[in-house]
Amino acid sequence: MKFPFFKIASKEERAAKKLRNKKAGILTWIDYRYPWAHAVYTFIIVILVFFAILAVAPVLWLFISSFKNPAELYQVPYVFWPKDFNFNKIIEVWNYINFGTYFLNSTIVALGAVICAIVFNGFLAYVLEIVRPWGHKVIFGLILLSYMIPTATNIVPLFKQIAALNLIDSYIPLWFVFGANTFYLVMFKSYFASIPKPLFEAARMDGANDIQIFTNILVPLARPIIGVVAIFAFTASWSDFLLPYLTLQKESMQTIMVKIYSIQSTMATSSDFGPDKLLMLLVISIIPQIIIFALFQKQITGTNTNSGIKE
Repeated sequence: MKFPFFKIASKEERAAKKLRNKKAGILTWIDYRYPWAHAVYTFIIVILVFFAILAVAPVLWLFISSFKNPAELYQVPYVFWPKDFNFNKIIEVWNYINFGTYFLNSTIVALGAVICAIVFNGFLAYVLEIVRPWGHKVIFGLILLSYMIPTATNIVPLFKQIAALNLIDSYIPLWFVFGANTFYLVMFKSYFASIPKPLFEAARMDGANDIQIFTNILVPLARPIIGVVAIFAFTASWSDFLLPYLTLQKESMQTIMVKIYSIQSTMATSSDFGPDKLLMLLVISIIPQIIIFALFQKQITGTNTNSGIKE
């Protein structure tokens, strides 16, 4: 039966319509007219799928293996799927080590790091990009130079400073260290550079000072980059091990990653906590990061791409 008044577009026509709007990237709409462009496009898709599998496979293996019992983990030949998925195992592991305490400690560290990352780097980027006092280029150059220093070489002097200030068993140095990051500063500064300067000039003509311009004009416009920096700071502070291990010596203040290391080092002498429960503990520890990335992945990739483009 034919319908003279309208026509249902085929998949090829819908795909072609989308491609006509593609004017950026390695391949544009004009390139798709040539056979070699189709081959290159197919090759790129295959490579991306390959790397996506490499990224997802370890997490998938960890999740599936965490439901196995010790016998299944060491079974020969290897069996990928467990016999059953016992979700009560999550509650059992959580209660066994009082995981809620360490989960709360990691949350406190992560939230403090997020606040420091936004406030410190946001204000500094505003000064370097918008206010631009005398010597701002030198200051920014020194900050970029510090980014070239390996993090491992800073651990010893950093720990000595923390000990000298009597900040052992305190979350304050963790907030400051995780919050002060050159990468976050560069992201803020690049994003601020894309905002039209006449907005700030008009605000100054209306009598607004620098603090008012930052809080009333810049912060509302910079919500996307603030969200990205917050996500990066949260995941970095949540998953860090070395500095919390050195500074948080009281067990009641330890973070999740420190507690996992402690359990793993004593697991050989424990008959109640086997490798299967350790894998389940690792699954629980990465759930917040997976949820955050799944919810805000478009914001992360989109803002990172656009933050380096100046209009």
